[in-house]
Amino acid sequence: MVAMGTTASPPGFDSKHFRNVLGHFPTGVTIVTGLADGAPAGFTIGSFTSISLDPPLVGFFAQTNSDTWAAMAPHGNFCVNVLDSSQGELCWKFAKSGVGDGRYDDLEWRASSTGCPILSGVTAWIDCTVDQTIELGDHYLVVGRVVELDHHVEPPDPLVFYRGSLGSFSGL
Repeated sequence: MVAMGTTASPPGFDSKHFRNVLGHFPTGVTIVTGLADGAPAGFTIGSFTSISLDPPLVGFFAQTNSDTWAAMAPHGNFCVNVLDSSQGELCWKFAKSGVGDGRYDDLEWRASSTGCPILSGVTAWIDCTVDQTIELGDHYLVVGRVVELDHHVEPPDPLVFYRGSLGSFSGL
């Protein structure tokens, strides 16, 4: 039996099987954008969630070794860009480490009220200030206080990640 609060995996724990099983839970696809030394930065995140209505809080999980998040965090703000089913290429363009690598080349965007990039054509966007960051295992839970948000008037089908692949969802 593992005591509460320990971080070690149980004996014989299979990390690959863990990822495979959790891959059966479909997630929406977002790009979290911000500024790194005044330049636009961002990365793909599938772990975005609503946390609270009062106060308005949202969150996502960034890997503790993410150099992109490390570069963006000092700015103290981020914008969550919710992707639609036609933006798979954009998802993969931002699904890598680093900053200043051309991911914003030929990409249309505008600055939010906090200065973070709002990517053109996204289904919705949520602009936030960082409320708190909590280290949990090999990730940070980044909690943001919503400053401003909006959505496409007639939202297209969302981009969904499921079992290692991108797809879409259309309601019944």
